Amino acid sequence: MSSHGDPIPMTSLACGALSGTAEVPGDKSISHRSLILGALSVGETTITGLLEGQDVLDTARAMRAFGAEVTDQGGGNWSVHGVGVGGFAEPEQVIDCGNSGTGVRLIMGAMATSPISATFTGDASLNKRPMARVTDPLALFGCAAVGRAGGRLPMTLVGAADPVPVRYVVPVPSAQVKSAVLLAGLNAPGETVVIEAEATRDHTERMLAGFGAEISTEVTDEGRVITLKGQPELVPQHIEVPRDPSSAAFPVCAALIVPGSDVLVPTIGLNPTRAGLYETLREMGADLTYENLREEGGEPVADLRARFSPDLKGIEVPADRAASMIDEYPVLSVVASFAQGKTHMPGVKELRVKESDRIDAMAVGLRAAGVTVEDGPDWWTVTGLGHGNVPGGATCASHLDHRIAMAFLVMGMATQKPMSVDDGGPIATSFPIFEPLMAALGADVRRTTA
Repeated sequence: MSSHGDPIPMTSLACGALSGTAEVPGDKSISHRSLILGALSVGETTITGLLEGQDVLDTARAMRAFGAEVTDQGGGNWSVHGVGVGGFAEPEQVIDCGNSGTGVRLIMGAMATSPISATFTGDASLNKRPMARVTDPLALFGCAAVGRAGGRLPMTLVGAADPVPVRYVVPVPSAQVKSAVLLAGLNAPGETVVIEAEATRDHTERMLAGFGAEISTEVTDEGRVITLKGQPELVPQHIEVPRDPSSAAFPVCAALIVPGSDVLVPTIGLNPTRAGLYETLREMGADLTYENLREEGGEPVADLRARFSPDLKGIEVPADRAASMIDEYPVLSVVASFAQGKTHMPGVKELRVKESDRIDAMAVGLRAAGVTVEDGPDWWTVTGLGHGNVPGGATCASHLDHRIAMAFLVMGMATQKPMSVDDGGPIATSFPIFEPLMAALGADVRRTTA
């Protein structure tokens, strides 16, 4: 079932050339952080271009539960009257974060150093995901957590009454863990230090600085050392959310595999910790160009043009690039199916614990569509069949995972036979306008009967 209702089976059929402008929604990572940091500021933060997918709406509702005044002004414009660092009130109800691992982990961090308690839950998918990777470092501040076996939701956090600063080495590349620790460090005295051996998306660091926090990053032999001075008064901001590069991946990749396509995606965030997919696609021979490179709100952005690329080649994707494109591997594997030769993707064990086991979900579906896939604990290899040679004709399980559903629907736009997913409902969590946007470009994606 989908996270917010009955299953919505969907089918994607081969289509003519995709063309036009794909105005994808705002960046999900920045949208979450805008709401949370706005709630931790004193005064009014205004946001334009907020992603109004279910994940972000769940975070907005959570900020209201903690005492912030969050208002939808219409047209993607929102305002947040914050309560200040350490000013969260204790929620009266359970905090339901739906399908969002980012939302729940960042909110846990934001409340962990306030003397309040809160209980968190989510949908069936989120309640299977491990939370110990966040609650373990939060315990170092003095926060206690009680959840189900394996550190899973539902879970109650009891915030630290007398928090202490923390020095924490992130054991696996995770922007969520790093961000949770930094947000917890806001209300701890002294300096909280986070060390990551491998760089992950740095939206939290950039936005903390923008809101007036004293934060610095230094590259040392240990890795990236991020130092945050605790107990600042955050200053409200006006935030213009760039378009989400993870959402842009779907119309971009569709354009690369559908003959004759030419699609422009304007104002895409190209933060170097997020742009690994586009670098990889270019190495495969994709016709991708950046136009009007510029900076908005402290983030690099550009207009991205994608054209049909019939001569894609399989490549070895560098393992150290995984953190910058971890959410894009499902749709990359679809593009790899239309390339010539093998695309090997190592260093991706994090995919095993996303909204679903994304390696297994994609491998099963790709095999059913006639593509050879090998996989291991932290790697997988797709053997491409070349343009026009991918059979398709499979019905794939989405496992309550929006990116799995969209990846297979993109695949069906260029396979010999249609591709179906058992439930496209979760797409609304991150890309609520996916269907009309793709239809406007020329795709043929249909809701079907179960």
